[in-house]
Amino acid sequence: MSEAEDLRSQGISYQELISRDRVPPPRTLTLENVYRSPVASVPVMRYTSQAFHDLEMHKLWPKVWQMACREEEIPEVGDHLVYEIGRYSIIVVRTQDGVRAHHNVCRHRGRRLCERAGHAASFICPFHGFSWHLDGSLRGITSEWDFPQIDRSNFTLTPVRCDTWGGWVFVNMDMDAEPMASYLGDLPEHFAVWKPEGRYIEAHVAKVMSCNWKLCQEAFMEAFHVINTHPQILAAIGDENSQYDAWGNFSRAITPNGTPSPHLRRAPSEQEMFESVMMRHLDDPPAPKVPPETTARAMMAAAARANLQPVVGDDVVISDACVSDSIYYTLFPNFHPWGGYNRIVYRFRPYENRCDKSVMECYYLSPFAGERPQPAPMHWLEEDEPWTNAPELGLLAKVFTQDTFNLPQVQKGLEAAQYDEVMLANYQETKIRHFHTLLADYLG
Repeated sequence: MSEAEDLRSQGISYQELISRDRVPPPRTLTLENVYRSPVASVPVMRYTSQAFHDLEMHKLWPKVWQMACREEEIPEVGDHLVYEIGRYSIIVVRTQDGVRAHHNVCRHRGRRLCERAGHAASFICPFHGFSWHLDGSLRGITSEWDFPQIDRSNFTLTPVRCDTWGGWVFVNMDMDAEPMASYLGDLPEHFAVWKPEGRYIEAHVAKVMSCNWKLCQEAFMEAFHVINTHPQILAAIGDENSQYDAWGNFSRAITPNGTPSPHLRRAPSEQEMFESVMMRHLDDPPAPKVPPETTARAMMAAAARANLQPVVGDDVVISDACVSDSIYYTLFPNFHPWGGYNRIVYRFRPYENRCDKSVMECYYLSPFAGERPQPAPMHWLEEDEPWTNAPELGLLAKVFTQDTFNLPQVQKGLEAAQYDEVMLANYQETKIRHFHTLLADYLG
Protein backbone atom coordinates (compact mmCIF):
# COMPACT_ATOMS: atom_id res chain seq x y z
CA MET A 1 0.00 0.00 0.00
CA SER A 2 1.43 3.37 -1.01
CA GLU A 3 1.59 6.27 1.42
CA ALA A 4 -1.02 8.14 -0.63
CA GLU A 5 -3.69 5.45 -0.43
CA ASP A 6 -5.03 6.68 2.91
CA LEU A 7 -5.42 10.18 1.41
CA ARG A 8 -6.58 9.92 -2.19
CA SER A 9 -9.82 8.89 -3.88
CA GLN A 10 -10.80 5.23 -3.92
CA GLY A 11 -10.70 5.16 -7.74
CA ILE A 12 -7.81 3.76 -9.78
CA SER A 13 -4.53 5.43 -8.83
CA TYR A 14 -2.39 7.21 -11.39
CA GLN A 15 0.43 4.72 -10.86
CA GLU A 16 -1.93 1.80 -11.54
CA LEU A 17 -3.18 3.49 -14.70
CA ILE A 18 0.24 4.17 -16.25
CA SER A 19 1.42 0.65 -15.42
CA ARG A 20 -1.04 -0.52 -18.11
CA ASP A 21 0.12 1.89 -20.83
CA ARG A 22 1.44 0.41 -24.08
CA VAL A 23 4.50 2.68 -24.05
CA PRO A 24 5.61 2.96 -20.42
CA PRO A 25 6.26 6.32 -18.73
CA PRO A 26 9.65 7.87 -17.93
CA ARG A 27 10.92 7.47 -14.37
CA THR A 28 9.94 11.02 -13.41
CA LEU A 29 6.24 10.10 -13.72
CA THR A 30 6.63 7.04 -11.48
CA LEU A 31 7.79 9.17 -8.55
CA GLU A 32 5.45 9.85 -5.64
CA ASN A 33 6.13 12.20 -2.75
CA VAL A 34 3.08 12.72 -0.59
CA TYR A 35 3.01 16.12 1.08
CA ARG A 36 1.48 16.34 4.52
CA SER A 37 0.91 19.90 5.68
CA PRO A 38 -0.66 21.26 8.85
CA VAL A 39 -2.22 24.01 6.71
CA ALA A 40 -5.94 23.22 6.59
CA SER A 41 -7.22 26.73 5.93
CA VAL A 42 -6.00 30.10 4.64
CA PRO A 43 -6.92 33.54 5.99
CA VAL A 44 -9.32 35.41 3.72
CA MET A 45 -7.24 38.57 4.09
CA ARG A 46 -4.42 36.99 2.07
CA TYR A 47 -6.58 37.60 -0.99
CA THR A 48 -8.34 40.85 -0.06
CA SER A 49 -5.94 42.99 1.98
CA GLN A 50 -3.77 45.67 0.41
CA ALA A 51 -1.66 45.55 3.57
CA PHE A 52 -0.98 41.85 2.95
CA HIS A 53 -0.14 42.64 -0.67
CA ASP A 54 2.32 45.27 0.58
CA LEU A 55 3.88 42.65 2.86
CA GLU A 56 4.40 40.38 -0.15
CA MET A 57 6.02 43.30 -1.98
CA HIS A 58 8.40 43.73 0.93
CA LYS A 59 9.20 40.15 1.97
CA LEU A 60 8.31 37.83 -0.92
CA TRP A 61 8.96 39.27 -4.37
CA PRO A 62 12.37 40.82 -3.59
CA LYS A 63 13.57 37.50 -2.13
CA VAL A 64 12.53 34.72 -4.53
CA TRP A 65 13.71 33.38 -7.86
CA GLN A 66 11.07 34.11 -10.50
CA MET A 67 10.86 33.49 -14.23
CA ALA A 68 11.35 36.74 -16.16
CA CYS A 69 11.46 35.61 -19.80
CA ARG A 70 12.79 33.05 -22.27
CA GLU A 71 16.34 33.31 -23.58
CA GLU A 72 15.04 33.30 -27.15
CA GLU A 73 13.29 36.62 -26.48
CA ILE A 74 16.69 38.34 -26.14
CA PRO A 75 18.90 36.41 -28.60
CA GLU A 76 21.38 39.17 -29.61
CA VAL A 77 23.71 41.37 -27.57
CA GLY A 78 21.73 44.52 -26.74
CA ASP A 79 18.33 42.82 -26.85
CA HIS A 80 16.43 43.55 -23.65
CA LEU A 81 12.97 43.43 -22.13
CA VAL A 82 11.29 44.76 -18.99
CA TYR A 83 10.00 42.36 -16.34
CA GLU A 84 7.59 43.95 -13.85
CA ILE A 85 6.27 42.58 -10.58
CA GLY A 86 4.13 44.94 -8.55
CA ARG A 87 6.07 48.15 -8.04
CA TYR A 88 9.37 46.62 -9.16
CA SER A 89 10.73 46.89 -12.70
CA ILE A 90 13.73 44.93 -13.95
CA ILE A 91 15.70 45.14 -17.22
CA VAL A 92 16.80 41.74 -18.54
CA VAL A 93 19.46 42.17 -21.21
CA ARG A 94 21.78 40.08 -23.38
CA THR A 95 25.40 41.23 -22.96
CA GLN A 96 28.71 39.99 -24.37
CA ASP A 97 29.08 37.92 -21.18
CA GLY A 98 25.60 36.42 -21.14
CA VAL A 99 22.26 37.49 -19.70
CA ARG A 100 22.28 40.19 -17.01
CA ALA A 101 19.55 41.96 -15.05
CA HIS A 102 19.34 45.43 -13.46
CA HIS A 103 16.70 47.43 -11.65
CA ASN A 104 15.04 49.66 -14.23
CA VAL A 105 15.82 52.87 -12.36
CA CYS A 106 18.16 55.73 -13.23
CA ARG A 107 20.69 56.36 -10.45
CA HIS A 108 20.37 60.14 -10.90
CA ARG A 109 16.74 61.11 -10.27
CA GLY A 110 14.94 57.77 -10.46
CA ARG A 111 13.25 57.75 -13.87
CA ARG A 112 12.64 54.34 -15.38
CA LEU A 113 15.22 53.79 -18.11
CA CYS A 114 13.20 51.44 -20.34
CA GLU A 115 9.47 51.32 -20.93
CA ARG A 116 9.35 48.34 -23.28
CA ALA A 117 11.40 45.61 -24.91
CA GLY A 118 13.93 46.65 -27.53
CA HIS A 119 17.54 46.71 -28.66
CA ALA A 120 20.19 49.18 -27.52
CA ALA A 121 23.95 49.63 -27.31
CA SER A 122 23.55 51.26 -23.88
CA PHE A 123 20.86 52.53 -21.53
CA ILE A 124 20.34 56.30 -21.67
CA CYS A 125 17.96 58.05 -19.30
CA PRO A 126 15.43 60.11 -21.30
CA PHE A 127 15.25 62.70 -18.50
CA HIS A 128 18.83 64.06 -18.18
CA GLY A 129 20.91 61.74 -20.35
CA PHE A 130 22.88 59.77 -17.73
CA SER A 131 23.88 56.49 -19.36
CA TRP A 132 25.06 52.99 -18.53
CA HIS A 133 26.63 50.14 -20.47
CA LEU A 134 24.67 46.92 -20.99
CA ASP A 135 26.51 45.28 -18.08
CA GLY A 136 25.31 48.06 -15.76
CA SER A 137 28.59 49.94 -15.47
CA LEU A 138 28.49 53.72 -15.79
CA ARG A 139 28.91 55.10 -19.31
CA GLY A 140 28.37 58.84 -18.93
CA ILE A 141 27.24 61.63 -16.61
CA THR A 142 25.70 64.73 -18.13
CA SER A 143 27.61 67.82 -16.87
CA GLU A 144 29.92 65.57 -14.92
CA TRP A 145 31.73 68.61 -13.48
CA ASP A 146 28.57 69.30 -11.43
CA PHE A 147 28.61 65.93 -9.63
CA PRO A 148 31.89 65.80 -7.70
CA GLN A 149 30.27 63.48 -5.14
CA ILE A 150 29.76 60.63 -7.62
CA ASP A 151 32.33 57.84 -7.64
CA ARG A 152 32.22 56.46 -11.18
CA SER A 153 33.44 53.03 -10.04
CA ASN A 154 30.37 52.28 -7.94
CA PHE A 155 27.68 54.36 -9.67
CA THR A 156 26.36 51.30 -11.49
CA LEU A 157 22.80 50.30 -12.17
CA THR A 158 21.43 48.43 -9.18
CA PRO A 159 22.12 44.77 -9.98
CA VAL A 160 19.65 41.88 -9.89
CA ARG A 161 20.78 38.26 -9.70
CA CYS A 162 20.15 36.38 -12.92
CA ASP A 163 20.41 32.73 -13.97
CA THR A 164 19.01 30.37 -16.57
CA TRP A 165 17.53 26.90 -16.73
CA GLY A 166 15.72 25.06 -19.52
CA GLY A 167 15.71 28.12 -21.80
CA TRP A 168 14.07 30.29 -19.11
CA VAL A 169 15.68 33.35 -17.53
CA PHE A 170 15.16 33.78 -13.78
CA VAL A 171 15.83 36.82 -11.63
CA ASN A 172 16.16 37.43 -7.89
CA MET A 173 16.43 40.92 -6.38
CA ASP A 174 18.21 39.57 -3.30
CA MET A 175 21.93 39.57 -4.09
CA ASP A 176 22.50 37.26 -1.10
CA ALA A 177 19.84 34.73 -2.11
CA GLU A 178 20.66 31.05 -2.34
CA PRO A 179 21.91 29.95 -5.78
CA MET A 180 19.17 29.19 -8.24
CA ALA A 181 20.32 25.59 -8.66
CA SER A 182 19.75 25.04 -4.95
CA TYR A 183 16.36 26.79 -5.09
CA LEU A 184 15.19 24.60 -8.00
CA GLY A 185 16.21 21.38 -6.27
CA ASP A 186 15.33 18.33 -8.37
CA LEU A 187 13.04 20.22 -10.77
CA PRO A 188 15.57 20.20 -13.67
CA GLU A 189 15.96 16.45 -13.22
CA HIS A 190 12.19 16.02 -13.53
CA PHE A 191 12.18 17.96 -16.81
CA ALA A 192 15.38 16.54 -18.33
CA VAL A 193 13.50 13.95 -20.37
CA TRP A 194 11.35 16.68 -22.01
CA LYS A 195 14.20 19.12 -22.84
CA PRO A 196 12.42 22.48 -22.32
CA GLU A 197 15.47 24.29 -23.71
CA GLY A 198 14.54 22.76 -27.08
CA ARG A 199 11.17 24.54 -27.26
CA TYR A 200 10.13 27.85 -28.76
CA ILE A 201 7.36 30.32 -27.89
CA GLU A 202 4.56 29.42 -30.30
CA ALA A 203 2.08 31.64 -28.43
CA HIS A 204 2.17 34.04 -25.47
CA VAL A 205 -1.11 35.50 -24.23
CA ALA A 206 -1.55 37.71 -21.16
CA LYS A 207 -4.81 38.87 -19.63
CA VAL A 208 -5.68 41.24 -16.79
CA MET A 209 -7.79 39.33 -14.26
CA SER A 210 -10.24 40.77 -11.73
CA CYS A 211 -8.84 38.84 -8.78
CA ASN A 212 -5.81 38.47 -6.54
CA TRP A 213 -2.82 36.74 -8.17
CA LYS A 214 -2.87 33.87 -5.66
CA LEU A 215 -6.56 33.26 -6.15
CA CYS A 216 -5.98 33.20 -9.90
CA GLN A 217 -3.15 30.67 -9.88
CA GLU A 218 -4.85 28.41 -7.35
CA ALA A 219 -7.62 27.78 -9.88
CA PHE A 220 -4.96 26.03 -12.00
CA MET A 221 -3.33 24.00 -9.22
CA GLU A 222 -5.94 21.26 -8.82
CA ALA A 223 -8.43 19.15 -10.75
CA PHE A 224 -11.02 19.37 -7.98
CA HIS A 225 -12.89 22.08 -9.91
CA VAL A 226 -13.42 20.00 -13.06
CA ILE A 227 -16.70 18.39 -11.95
CA ASN A 228 -18.57 21.71 -11.96
CA THR A 229 -16.40 24.00 -14.10
CA HIS A 230 -15.62 21.62 -17.01
CA PRO A 231 -18.37 18.96 -16.89
CA GLN A 232 -18.13 18.36 -20.65
CA ILE A 233 -14.81 16.49 -20.22
CA LEU A 234 -15.76 14.22 -17.29
CA ALA A 235 -16.11 11.20 -19.56
CA ALA A 236 -12.37 11.11 -20.20
CA ILE A 237 -10.61 12.82 -17.30
CA GLY A 238 -9.64 11.17 -14.05
CA ASP A 239 -10.11 14.37 -12.07
CA GLU A 240 -10.45 12.70 -8.68
CA ASN A 241 -7.75 10.16 -9.61
CA SER A 242 -5.11 12.89 -9.86
CA GLN A 243 -1.80 12.42 -8.08
CA TYR A 244 -0.39 15.30 -6.01
CA ASP A 245 3.23 15.60 -4.87
CA ALA A 246 5.63 18.20 -3.47
CA TRP A 247 9.40 18.50 -3.18
CA GLY A 248 11.25 21.48 -1.70
CA ASN A 249 10.15 24.63 -3.55
CA PHE A 250 8.01 22.89 -6.18
CA SER A 251 4.87 20.80 -6.34
CA ARG A 252 3.17 18.71 -8.99
CA ALA A 253 -0.23 17.43 -9.98
CA ILE A 254 -0.84 14.74 -12.60
CA THR A 255 -4.36 14.40 -13.93
CA PRO A 256 -4.88 11.37 -16.19
CA ASN A 257 -6.81 11.58 -19.43
CA GLY A 258 -8.42 8.76 -21.36
CA THR A 259 -9.97 7.43 -18.15
CA PRO A 260 -13.39 8.39 -16.78
CA SER A 261 -14.09 10.58 -13.78
CA PRO A 262 -15.02 8.62 -10.64
CA HIS A 263 -17.88 11.10 -10.21
CA LEU A 264 -19.82 9.59 -13.13
CA ARG A 265 -22.66 7.23 -12.23
CA ARG A 266 -22.33 5.33 -15.51
CA ALA A 267 -19.00 4.28 -16.97
CA PRO A 268 -18.67 5.73 -20.49
CA SER A 269 -17.69 3.58 -23.46
CA GLU A 270 -14.25 3.88 -24.99
CA GLN A 271 -15.86 5.73 -27.92
CA GLU A 272 -17.51 8.23 -25.58
CA MET A 273 -14.19 8.78 -23.83
CA PHE A 274 -12.40 9.35 -27.11
CA GLU A 275 -14.98 11.88 -28.29
CA SER A 276 -14.83 13.68 -24.93
CA VAL A 277 -11.04 14.00 -25.22
CA MET A 278 -11.49 15.58 -28.66
CA MET A 279 -14.03 18.09 -27.23
CA ARG A 280 -16.18 17.64 -30.35
CA HIS A 281 -19.08 19.86 -31.32
CA LEU A 282 -22.36 18.97 -33.00
CA ASP A 283 -21.26 20.34 -36.37
CA ASP A 284 -17.92 18.46 -36.38
CA PRO A 285 -17.41 15.51 -38.72
CA PRO A 286 -17.85 12.06 -37.14
CA ALA A 287 -15.03 11.00 -34.83
CA PRO A 288 -12.88 7.98 -35.73
CA LYS A 289 -14.06 4.73 -34.21
CA VAL A 290 -12.12 3.14 -31.38
CA PRO A 291 -11.34 -0.47 -32.44
CA PRO A 292 -12.56 -3.20 -30.06
CA GLU A 293 -9.02 -4.32 -29.22
CA THR A 294 -7.79 -0.91 -28.06
CA THR A 295 -8.72 1.87 -25.64
CA ALA A 296 -9.44 5.57 -26.05
CA ARG A 297 -6.29 6.37 -24.05
CA ALA A 298 -4.07 4.21 -26.25
CA MET A 299 -5.65 5.50 -29.46
CA MET A 300 -5.25 9.11 -28.35
CA ALA A 301 -1.60 8.49 -27.41
CA ALA A 302 -0.82 6.74 -30.71
CA ALA A 303 -2.21 9.63 -32.74
CA ALA A 304 -0.32 12.23 -30.73
CA ARG A 305 2.89 10.19 -30.94
CA ALA A 306 2.65 9.91 -34.72
CA ASN A 307 2.33 13.69 -35.06
CA LEU A 308 5.13 14.46 -32.60
CA GLN A 309 7.76 11.86 -33.52
CA PRO A 310 9.02 13.61 -36.70
CA VAL A 311 9.53 16.81 -34.69
CA VAL A 312 11.41 15.40 -31.68
CA GLY A 313 13.27 12.68 -33.58
CA ASP A 314 12.94 8.93 -33.98
CA ASP A 315 15.41 8.31 -31.15
CA VAL A 316 13.08 9.87 -28.54
CA VAL A 317 10.74 7.48 -26.74
CA ILE A 318 7.32 9.16 -26.41
CA SER A 319 5.31 7.44 -23.70
CA ASP A 320 1.51 7.31 -23.61
CA ALA A 321 1.45 9.41 -20.44
CA CYS A 322 3.70 12.14 -21.85
CA VAL A 323 1.22 12.92 -24.63
CA SER A 324 -2.01 12.07 -22.80
CA ASP A 325 -1.93 13.43 -19.27
CA SER A 326 -1.94 16.87 -17.66
CA ILE A 327 1.34 17.11 -15.74
CA TYR A 328 1.37 20.51 -14.08
CA TYR A 329 4.19 21.72 -11.87
CA THR A 330 4.40 24.85 -9.73
CA LEU A 331 7.71 26.41 -8.78
CA PHE A 332 7.09 28.73 -5.86
CA PRO A 333 5.82 31.36 -6.01
CA ASN A 334 4.24 31.84 -9.47
CA PHE A 335 5.80 29.73 -12.25
CA HIS A 336 3.77 26.80 -13.65
CA PRO A 337 5.54 24.75 -16.36
CA TRP A 338 3.71 21.66 -17.64
CA GLY A 339 5.56 18.41 -18.12
CA GLY A 340 5.28 15.86 -20.89
CA TYR A 341 4.64 17.22 -24.36
CA ASN A 342 1.84 19.52 -23.31
CA ARG A 343 2.86 23.01 -24.44
CA ILE A 344 1.38 24.97 -21.54
CA VAL A 345 3.37 27.23 -19.21
CA TYR A 346 1.60 29.66 -16.87
CA ARG A 347 2.85 32.69 -14.97
CA PHE A 348 0.75 34.71 -12.51
CA ARG A 349 1.62 38.18 -11.21
CA PRO A 350 0.01 41.06 -9.37
CA TYR A 351 -1.31 43.67 -11.79
CA GLU A 352 0.49 46.95 -11.18
CA ASN A 353 0.50 47.29 -7.39
CA ARG A 354 -3.02 46.08 -6.57
CA CYS A 355 -4.22 43.27 -4.35
CA ASP A 356 -7.45 42.72 -6.31
CA LYS A 357 -6.06 42.53 -9.87
CA SER A 358 -3.61 40.18 -11.49
CA VAL A 359 -2.01 39.17 -14.77
CA MET A 360 -2.41 35.62 -16.01
CA GLU A 361 -0.07 34.54 -18.79
CA CYS A 362 -0.18 31.41 -20.91
CA TYR A 363 2.75 30.40 -23.09
CA TYR A 364 2.71 27.61 -25.63
CA LEU A 365 6.23 26.18 -25.69
CA SER A 366 6.49 23.81 -28.63
CA PRO A 367 9.23 21.49 -29.86
CA PHE A 368 10.59 22.16 -33.33
CA ALA A 369 12.75 20.57 -35.99
CA GLY A 370 15.49 22.50 -37.78
CA GLU A 371 16.04 26.20 -37.18
CA ARG A 372 14.37 27.74 -34.13
CA PRO A 373 11.28 29.73 -35.16
CA GLN A 374 10.93 33.32 -34.02
CA PRO A 375 9.15 33.65 -30.66
CA ALA A 376 5.58 34.87 -30.78
CA PRO A 377 5.10 38.36 -29.31
CA MET A 378 2.97 38.76 -26.22
CA HIS A 379 -0.72 39.24 -27.02
CA TRP A 380 -2.34 41.38 -24.32
CA LEU A 381 -6.02 40.91 -23.55
CA GLU A 382 -7.78 43.61 -21.57
CA GLU A 383 -9.79 42.86 -18.46
CA ASP A 384 -13.09 42.79 -20.35
CA GLU A 385 -11.82 40.78 -23.34
CA PRO A 386 -12.62 37.05 -23.58
CA TRP A 387 -9.86 34.48 -23.96
CA THR A 388 -11.44 33.52 -27.28
CA ASN A 389 -10.01 36.78 -28.67
CA ALA A 390 -6.71 34.89 -28.67
CA PRO A 391 -7.30 32.27 -31.41
CA GLU A 392 -3.67 31.15 -31.15
CA LEU A 393 -4.69 29.27 -27.96
CA GLY A 394 -7.14 27.09 -29.89
CA LEU A 395 -9.59 25.05 -27.78
CA LEU A 396 -7.80 26.05 -24.58
CA ALA A 397 -9.24 29.55 -24.94
CA LYS A 398 -12.73 28.10 -24.42
CA VAL A 399 -11.54 26.17 -21.36
CA PHE A 400 -10.02 29.37 -19.93
CA THR A 401 -13.34 31.10 -20.42
CA GLN A 402 -14.90 28.52 -18.10
CA ASP A 403 -12.06 28.81 -15.57
CA THR A 404 -12.03 32.56 -15.41
CA PHE A 405 -15.81 32.92 -15.25
CA ASN A 406 -15.57 31.96 -11.58
CA LEU A 407 -12.63 34.09 -10.50
CA PRO A 408 -14.09 37.63 -10.32
CA GLN A 409 -17.01 36.20 -8.38
CA VAL A 410 -14.66 34.47 -5.93
CA GLN A 411 -12.81 37.76 -5.39
CA LYS A 412 -16.09 39.62 -4.77
CA GLY A 413 -17.28 36.83 -2.50
CA LEU A 414 -14.15 36.90 -0.35
CA GLU A 415 -14.26 40.68 -0.07
CA ALA A 416 -17.79 40.37 1.33
CA ALA A 417 -17.20 37.20 3.37
CA GLN A 418 -18.25 37.23 7.02
CA TYR A 419 -15.78 34.52 7.97
CA ASP A 420 -12.02 34.59 8.41
CA GLU A 421 -10.67 31.51 6.61
CA VAL A 422 -11.17 29.43 3.47
CA MET A 423 -10.99 25.65 3.86
CA LEU A 424 -8.61 23.43 1.87
CA ALA A 425 -9.11 19.80 0.86
CA ASN A 426 -6.68 17.43 2.50
CA TYR A 427 -5.31 15.82 -0.69
CA GLN A 428 -6.78 17.36 -3.82
CA GLU A 429 -5.60 20.85 -2.78
CA THR A 430 -2.11 19.64 -1.84
CA LYS A 431 -0.42 22.16 -4.14
CA ILE A 432 -2.31 25.07 -2.56
CA ARG A 433 -1.38 23.85 0.93
CA HIS A 434 2.27 23.58 -0.13
CA PHE A 435 2.21 27.07 -1.62
CA HIS A 436 0.75 28.70 1.49
CA THR A 437 3.19 26.86 3.75
CA LEU A 438 6.11 28.34 1.79
CA LEU A 439 4.44 31.76 1.62
CA ALA A 440 4.11 31.83 5.42
CA ASP A 441 7.81 30.97 5.73
CA TYR A 442 8.77 33.99 3.61
CA LEU A 443 6.39 36.41 5.27
CA GLY A 444 7.00 35.25 8.81
